[in-house]
Amino acid sequence: MAMFVPAEPGPPAEATTWHRTVGGAESNVACHVAALGLRSAWVSAVGDDALGTAVVSAVASFGVDVSAVAVDADRPTGVYVKERDASGSPVRYYRRGSAASGMGPSLVDTLPLDAVRVVHTSGITPALSDSCHALMVRLLHLPRDFTLSFDLNWRPRLWTDRDPAVLRDLAAAADIVFVGADEAKLVWDVDEPAAIRALLPEPATLVIKQGAAGATLVEGDDVLFQPALKVDVVEPVGAGDAFAAGFLWATLAGEPPLRRLRAGHLRAATALRTHHDVGPSLPPSYVSAMLAASEAEWAAAFVTEGAS
Repeated sequence: MAMFVPAEPGPPAEATTWHRTVGGAESNVACHVAALGLRSAWVSAVGDDALGTAVVSAVASFGVDVSAVAVDADRPTGVYVKERDASGSPVRYYRRGSAASGMGPSLVDTLPLDAVRVVHTSGITPALSDSCHALMVRLLHLPRDFTLSFDLNWRPRLWTDRDPAVLRDLAAAADIVFVGADEAKLVWDVDEPAAIRALLPEPATLVIKQGAAGATLVEGDDVLFQPALKVDVVEPVGAGDAFAAGFLWATLAGEPPLRRLRAGHLRAATALRTHHDVGPSLPPSYVSAMLAASEAEWAAAFVTEGAS
């Protein structure tokens, strides 16, 4: 979607100048993964308008393959407004009737799924329309040779006239599931890792994101908690997508559980220290050092806005 953020300090209601940028959970992950050196593609739909052109161009600028993005001549590009704030940044969506909401299950037939290792999805898509929900159901229940990743990405404003109960079934059909403990509390009234696992026993890999505290990885009978890095937070929006990208990158690299969680935290730090959903990467040498750091070194680390 096209994203607008205030271009001046002070209350957003008083802003007269806004920056136009790009945002969206799946496109964020695709951009982060590409920045980490992997090939990625983004599949979606935009309107035949200036905002749609800008969105596709911006995502492509990160090295993401956008050849499968459809241009809808009848529906507009979705928009959201981010009233930035280091404590939470309220987001306002304007996407009812958007081009992306017109996607449907027939899209699955056009995807080169035999050529990919991971397909990443989120709980946002099924909230957009009945056809988008049908798309997700079909994709998640296909016989597959790829890894299916699903991030709950709870957006209550998108579910006001839809039943979020479908989210558990969609998550249960995935191989890797990311869920925020705060999201799980709102959607399923559980927030402890054991309770979330009891609710979702099916996925091989379950990652519970616990905000600034850290994240817990549950695989089989193994449970591992990794504290988050200390970060000089500019804004938290987009950090969950960055975490997912870092975790998936490390998973594809065959890294052990501890390093996969750390890779997620390191990538999340790049989003936390910027007003944009996709911020500058940390130096590879720093990432390598922190992946191998001792517990004491990890606990002592601090990433600031200006770190490079």
